[in-house]
Amino acid sequence: MYTDEFTHRQIMMERFYEYHHYRSDSPLSVDFHQHAFYEIYIFISGDVSYIIEGRTYNLRPGDILLTNNSDIHRPEIHPSRSPYERIVIWLDDSFFNWLRDVGDDLTACFHDASNRNYRLFRPTETQLLQIQSVCHTIEKERTNKRLGNRVMAYSSIIEILVLLSRAYYEIADSAHHSVTENQQINQIVSYINNHYNEDLNLEHLADQFYLSKYYLSHQFKQFTGLSLYQFIMKKRLTIARNMLMQGKTVTEAYTECGFNDYSNFLKVFKREFGEKPSVFIKK
Repeated sequence: MYTDEFTHRQIMMERFYEYHHYRSDSPLSVDFHQHAFYEIYIFISGDVSYIIEGRTYNLRPGDILLTNNSDIHRPEIHPSRSPYERIVIWLDDSFFNWLRDVGDDLTACFHDASNRNYRLFRPTETQLLQIQSVCHTIEKERTNKRLGNRVMAYSSIIEILVLLSRAYYEIADSAHHSVTENQQINQIVSYINNHYNEDLNLEHLADQFYLSKYYLSHQFKQFTGLSLYQFIMKKRLTIARNMLMQGKTVTEAYTECGFNDYSNFLKVFKREFGEKPSVFIKK
């Protein structure tokens, strides 16, 4: 069976996509993180719940999660008799741009999942078998050295995107009962996502949603896994990084994301991503 050695790396090393098939025999600890790319996560086995933007998805084998380039997320991996096995596909926006030039926007399901704040869907058995078959083709092509193996792998990635997009719109609401959530916290997360450049703090949000500061602080941490301050900071930094990658200057990025102090922005940015903002500026 083809598997990759697991790494905590959250930066793409390849230009357009990366495909990883991971198998972990003991529970892992993974921190909250966010990518500068799209992610397809196909759950195969183990005991895992996945926190994305304040919702906890209770996964079954065959479940698929779609995350975009601003979603704050992490898996909660529990002890299990079965190994923690999953397929993870990372996709750079430039890859989707190339596909748009061909004529199809295959990011639509990612954006729809984000807009509805619901990232899980559960394909039918037939759909899952089709997706698994294409994954097998990718793994076979990645391990052989025959002429055209990279082209075959690329074409299979496109096929997976088409299959996922079709399956998503056929059964997008198939697994709503597998989510642990709080509607008030969902509304607050949505508010933060839409007002990240404003003066956001515990007192302001408690007043905005008619909640006590203690209740809001406690419930927010319970459902998102992060304090309110941590979530707001990660969201602002993530969007600032994405702006840099889209061609914004450092000054534009930090002022448009709600930061008032340039030196503090540089410090927290490097602490979050391990690099200076200038590293992410689009060349």
